[in-house]
Amino acid sequence: MQKLQDAFGRIHDYLRISVTDRCNLRCVYCMPAEGMVFQPQHEIMSYEEIAEVVRALAPMGLSKVRITGGEPLVRKDLEQLIQMLSEIEGIEDISMTTNGMMLPQKAHLLKKAGLNRINISLDSLQADRFATITRGGDVHKVLEGIQAAHEAGLDPIKLNVVLMKGMNEDEIRDFIALTLDRPIHVRFIEYMPIGSASDNWRATYLPLEAVTAVCQENGWQTEEAHLPKGNGPSQNRRVQGAVGTYGLIHPVSEHFCDNCNRLRLTADGHIKSCLYWSEEVSVRELTGKHQPEAIQQLFLRSLGTKPKNHEMALALEKKAQSNTPTSRKMSQIGG
Repeated sequence: MQKLQDAFGRIHDYLRISVTDRCNLRCVYCMPAEGMVFQPQHEIMSYEEIAEVVRALAPMGLSKVRITGGEPLVRKDLEQLIQMLSEIEGIEDISMTTNGMMLPQKAHLLKKAGLNRINISLDSLQADRFATITRGGDVHKVLEGIQAAHEAGLDPIKLNVVLMKGMNEDEIRDFIALTLDRPIHVRFIEYMPIGSASDNWRATYLPLEAVTAVCQENGWQTEEAHLPKGNGPSQNRRVQGAVGTYGLIHPVSEHFCDNCNRLRLTADGHIKSCLYWSEEVSVRELTGKHQPEAIQQLFLRSLGTKPKNHEMALALEKKAQSNTPTSRKMSQIGG
């Protein structure tokens, strides 16, 4: 069976699946201030359609899937999809990215269904600031969700922190402090220009050298760290003696495209071989026809057009780019 390989020899064994474009928050880097027009339900892939795509790709080497949104937990009975995916031969790891607001009610159900681990978006530990960034969210519900995930055994728990100049860079120390005596893995992520490369994004963008500087200012000696699960683009480190770790994900300043192993399936059934560029192709029209070979060939064709790298750094510098950046917002793609 042919592997999911692109023109540059990169093998893709990881599929990020968006199950909805809807969310119970309105984060400033994910949705525009004026709000979104959400897709009608009939345009969203069913769980059966999603499982059919994953079932077709598993023999080609797909072994890891991540459930995303929007906010995936606003999709009704999500644990049913987790159960379906966990029963597919070859799928070894099922993870999810969530804002954590609904985890207190869902964590144990998800674990029982087959979810292995979880990433929780948390851009501030301060209630007022969190409400501002998320346009109305309650940080205490997220903290309850983190505790629920830990009690359910959804380990390792990773906290995704999008760093934004003038908004939360003064909390870097507080986030790293969380890792000192708890098995929490914080990942600092550069603000990406998905759906926008405006001057507002450029003014808010913060390179991750700021994290290293905070460690030095606090006299923390750090060392390279390896997480028990997950092999993503994060450069992981640990404050010496700490229980948890922190990681740096810098797609803009130091892109990790050379080792990219990710494909994306949007909630409306489009294959995206690259998060940043506009190229995508619909696979939904092939579902329900019992034609796994056709689905496999469509993914291979999509991989055949995947560029060597994205050019977010050029967007930061207002320089010409070789392809057209996506106009979709992050909530529409799934990250």
